[in-house]
Amino acid sequence: MVPPRASGGDKRRMILDAAVVAFARRGFHACRVSDIADEANVAYGLVYHYFRSKDEILDTLFLDRWNVLLAFIAQTAAERTPPRDKLHAIAAAIIDFYRYDPALMKVIIVEVMRSANTFGLRHTDKIAEAYVLIGEIVASGQATGSFKREVSPRFAALAFYGAIEQVLTGWIFGMLPEGDEEFDRAKSAIVETICGGLDDMSYRAASVRSV
Repeated sequence: MVPPRASGGDKRRMILDAAVVAFARRGFHACRVSDIADEANVAYGLVYHYFRSKDEILDTLFLDRWNVLLAFIAQTAAERTPPRDKLHAIAAAIIDFYRYDPALMKVIIVEVMRSANTFGLRHTDKIAEAYVLIGEIVASGQATGSFKREVSPRFAALAFYGAIEQVLTGWIFGMLPEGDEEFDRAKSAIVETICGGLDDMSYRAASVRSV
């Protein structure tokens, strides 16, 4: 029996999935279009049928995932839940993205988010949309008195997302242990570090009394 032929959409998706593997293994700059074609087991020319260049493939991979994240953050921001719970939900979603698709997150973090080349610059406005939404969550917490006002919402948003990204980088490069327990623990630890800080208030109070 002859297997059914893949549709155009299936082939496009197959090429994108192959690109994730190739980029994660070789690095974007060392990877060639022929490497992607070999990984997808398709003809070299078919890649160019769907994408003009490997740059467009990377752009597509980033924007597909980033738009999903932006939609989730916007939906979470609109919910009637405490701001800290909203930040926990966002941290959990990003960590789960890594848990279930580490190769794609490696490509996004290394080749786009932490890149000072044209990819990072090209998507600055798109990346900033997430910071704006997170900043609005922080501002709502400040308005209700649940967050202190000394830190600007923009700065807090950058610190919050930066902490998540740095933890993901730690997993990507083997600097932090991985596993379901570590992933779940990180979700709360990131929020607590940013929202609660590292000061032990009882220790600070005791230090003040001893002076």
